[in-house]
Amino acid sequence: MMSVAIGVVVGLALGLTGAGGSVFAVPLLMFALGLPLSEAAPIALLAVAAAAAFGTLVAWDVTHIRYRAALLMAATGLIAAPLGVIAAAHLATALLTAMFAAVLVTVALRLLAQSLRRPEETTVVRATVSGEGSPSTGPICGLHASSGRLLWNGPCAATLSGIGAVTGFLSGLLGVGGGFVIVPSLRASTPLSMHSAVATSLMAIALTSASTAMLTLAMGRPLPWAIAAPFVGGSLVGMLCGRRLAGRVAGPMLQQGFAVLMLFAAAALLIKSLGKT
Repeated sequence: MMSVAIGVVVGLALGLTGAGGSVFAVPLLMFALGLPLSEAAPIALLAVAAAAAFGTLVAWDVTHIRYRAALLMAATGLIAAPLGVIAAAHLATALLTAMFAAVLVTVALRLLAQSLRRPEETTVVRATVSGEGSPSTGPICGLHASSGRLLWNGPCAATLSGIGAVTGFLSGLLGVGGGFVIVPSLRASTPLSMHSAVATSLMAIALTSASTAMLTLAMGRPLPWAIAAPFVGGSLVGMLCGRRLAGRVAGPMLQQGFAVLMLFAAAALLIKSLGKT
């Protein structure tokens, strides 16, 4: 079944890259199954929520998930998500498609930059309890020396709230998980390792995507369950396979390959949007 196969691809991409793989969901649903963006977005959100939740559960015992940060980002994301849903309802489909193409290009360039500058961080799911990985300097949020927990203050809470709000708005607008926003933002504003940032991102994505999917359904977006159910099931299988394979195959070449595929998808979406103008 095509929807199962596409779900496996989405889950595999998310499991291998840790963030950014979920943006494959919407274009694959649009091109392979011929769904409009309004139907593809909630299906993608459900699949991303399920796969990210599974990834969070798997990562809980092997890495440091900053659950307070994830909960804060998810809370502000839920507040901002309705704005994205409302904006999507008032924008032309061609414009939304072009915006999604821009998101794909952004994610692709980030993956390419990471694979070239920090190739050791392209395997993002092979974490240990010690939170191994080369941390970045966090000028806003600090970490407690002994516990490794975030040191909360006003600027730190405001920054994480802003990250969550942007993620929620994009989830409501385009049906994307938002890991491509959360992970680099956490790396820039905190000293978290790449592994910890990805694990925290997965938890926030799971909560934000699930709540946004429910919100879009409550606000009247259609959801063909005959496609959604097998797609979600396939994404779980793909996430499991991705996590098992990540330590063996994830690396610079893998992320560069995903980036190239995203650029092709972006070009196709842009052509599609121009054809509707």
